[in-house]
Amino acid sequence: MVATGIRGIDQSYALEHRYTRERGRIFLTGIQALVRLALMQRRLDRVMGLKTAGFISGYRGSPVAGLDQALVDAAELLAAEDIRFQPGINEALAATAVLGSQQVETEERRRVDGVFALWYGKGPGVDWAGDALKHGTAYGSSPHGGVLVVAGDDHGAVSSTMAHQSDQTFAAWYMPVLNPANIADYLELGLYGWALSRFSGAWVGFKAISETVESAATVELPDGLPVYVTPTDFEPPPGGLHYRWVDPPSVAIETRMQAKLAAAEAFARANPVDRLIVPAPRARLGIVTVGKAHGDLMEAFRLLGFADARAVAELGIRILKVAQTFPLEREGMRRFASGLETLLVVEEKRPFVEDQIKTLLYPLPDARRPRVFGKT
Repeated sequence: MVATGIRGIDQSYALEHRYTRERGRIFLTGIQALVRLALMQRRLDRVMGLKTAGFISGYRGSPVAGLDQALVDAAELLAAEDIRFQPGINEALAATAVLGSQQVETEERRRVDGVFALWYGKGPGVDWAGDALKHGTAYGSSPHGGVLVVAGDDHGAVSSTMAHQSDQTFAAWYMPVLNPANIADYLELGLYGWALSRFSGAWVGFKAISETVESAATVELPDGLPVYVTPTDFEPPPGGLHYRWVDPPSVAIETRMQAKLAAAEAFARANPVDRLIVPAPRARLGIVTVGKAHGDLMEAFRLLGFADARAVAELGIRILKVAQTFPLEREGMRRFASGLETLLVVEEKRPFVEDQIKTLLYPLPDARRPRVFGKT
C-alpha cells in the first residue's frame, strides 16, 4: 500500500519499506523491528564480506506473541537473505536449536561463515527454558554468528500471572543485558548485541517489554551501517571464549564466564551505547535512566517546562541513558558520577542498575562518593 493524497507525506512510501529501506524514515512496530533486525544483520555482514545465514526460533506469548506471524508474513524477504524461521515446540527446544546454530563454524562441510541467531519468548518462557539458555551461553556463540535472547518482559503483569523482569536471571547466567528505550533503540542495540555476542562469546539478553515491543513509531534510519571497533585492552584467555563443549564441572567454567563479562565491558568501552543526554559539567545531581524510564523522565521534564538539554543543565542536573545494563561500563559510569553530590537511578521494577552503581562507587572516599538513590 502506498500513501497518497496527504500533504507532507512521502507519496512513494509503501508498507514493505519498513523492511527494505536503507535510509530515510520508516514506520514500524516493535515486533516488526525484530524482523527488520535480522535483515539488517545480513546486509551488514554482506558489506563486511561475510557469508552468513540467520536462524530464529522461540515460542509465542505476550508481549512477543505477534512475532511468529510477522516472520511468516516476511517469509520471502527472509528466505532471500538466507534467514530461517523455525518455531519451537517449546521454549527450551527452541533454545537448544539456537545452540546448534552456533556449531556451524566447527563443521568442515559448512556453506556459510557463521549463523547469527535470535531466540524469543515471554518472561515465563525465559524461566522455563533456563537450563537450555544457561548452557547455551556457557557453550558460547561463534565468532561470525552470535545470539540475541529476546525476553518479552511483562512488567505490568498484563497477560501473565506474575510480573516478570528477566534482568537478574540473565545476569545470574553471566549473560550481558541490553535494555532498549524505544523502537529506534531496537535497531541500534540489536546490531550491537550480535556484534557483542561475536566478540565476547556470550549470548546477549535483549529486553522487549510490553510498552515498547507492542508500540509503533516512525524511525529515522542512520545514513550508514554501524562499524564496530575491536577492543585493544582485552586479551582472551587461552582457548578463547567462543563455542566449545562445556568444560568439566570445575572452576574453569566460572573463570571463562567471568572472562566473557570482562570482554563485554571492554566491547562497551570501545563501542559506547550509553548516551550522555545532558552533560552539565558542574551538575550537583546526576540522573541515570534505564530503558523506557528514560522517555518517562524526559517527558516529566517537558511537562515541567524544561524541554531541552540546556534548560535541564541550567538546573544543575546531568543525565545518562544506560543501554547496556549488565555488565555496566564502569569507566563511563565513574566519569558520569564525578563531581556529583547525588545520583538518582530511574529504572523499572527491581534495582538492577542501582545496585551495580552502589557497588561500583562504594570504595570511593566520602568526599568523592555521591549519595545514590533509586528504589531506596
